[in-house]
Amino acid sequence: MQDRIYMKRALALARRGEGRVSPNPMVGALIVKEGRVIGEGYHRRYGGNHAEVNAIERATEPIAGADFYVTLEPCSHYGKTPPCVDRLIELRPARVIVGTADPNPLVAGRGIAALRQAGIDTDVGVLEAECRRLNEKFFTFMEKKRPFVTIKFAQTIDGRIAGAAGDSKWISSEASRKFAHRLRSLHDGVLVGIGTVLQDDPDLTVRLVRGRNPVRIVVDSSLRIPLNSLVLAHQNRARTMIVTSPQADAEKAALLQERGIEIVRADAAEDGRIDIKALLSVLGAQGISSVLLEGGAALITSFLKVRAADRFYIVTAPRILGQGIEAVGDLGIEKIAQSIELHVDGVMKKDGDIIINARMRETR
Repeated sequence: MQDRIYMKRALALARRGEGRVSPNPMVGALIVKEGRVIGEGYHRRYGGNHAEVNAIERATEPIAGADFYVTLEPCSHYGKTPPCVDRLIELRPARVIVGTADPNPLVAGRGIAALRQAGIDTDVGVLEAECRRLNEKFFTFMEKKRPFVTIKFAQTIDGRIAGAAGDSKWISSEASRKFAHRLRSLHDGVLVGIGTVLQDDPDLTVRLVRGRNPVRIVVDSSLRIPLNSLVLAHQNRARTMIVTSPQADAEKAALLQERGIEIVRADAAEDGRIDIKALLSVLGAQGISSVLLEGGAALITSFLKVRAADRFYIVTAPRILGQGIEAVGDLGIEKIAQSIELHVDGVMKKDGDIIINARMRETR
């Protein structure tokens, strides 16, 4: 029981690194000696000290003989920082309690094995489900070799994301838009289709809240993007990546690259659109561990057709529009029994808007 209590505290510490450590996972650590917490820490930013080292450096007394709680297996390789497991072995805690093993192939049980080989009592799996859920983006990226995909859209109560003429400003409230910007800051990339760029000319940066700008990713199989698009501006503040087909105009691709735009090629499907699985594969190869898909309807529909989504944030505003554009098009589903089933994790309210936080029951 005490192990669970202390691991909950370590999880709370880990969450403080949200939005600052990706593509690394959020990790928290706690040192307990004779029933007293003598040190705690978390991974504060990408490239900085890991949680274990921060907890050690804040310890108020030697950790020899203490219990050391950490939400994720200590690293056993040299990356941005030296291996945490070596430091633990050197300082000799009596016991190390690990929330979950690290799926990174560079670690993957090696840290746990090293601790045990050094004669340190090591327990694994305390609040494992909670520790995995905390870093679901990291686990998806490591285990499936693709980004974790969050689909977000704002709709009217009758299911329209835009009017018949294509306008969508603003369906949702300012509070909901601030929430959307917060979501952007928590993902490595924000993803839209070329239709959204042509219709809305979005900037796709984080402006309404404090946070880092994600990589702006545009799916544009034939490079139709206008050179004066907002998403191509301010490369010093936010990178832009365009995913296009191998057949796209090489001259325009070169022109975009001269302006600092990253051009990535992915295979197209039979209809000429970028193949979604190929898209996710190339984004994974680019080190993008999570994306927030903000539209439009064609891209959302393409992702849902192949069940390539993990989480949903659906903002429903108390408006009735009648005719307009639906968030999701034809999925080829004819019966209720074939429908995509979601599990609702939570519901919140923002200035009258209802935001549903849900996930697919089964993801590929």
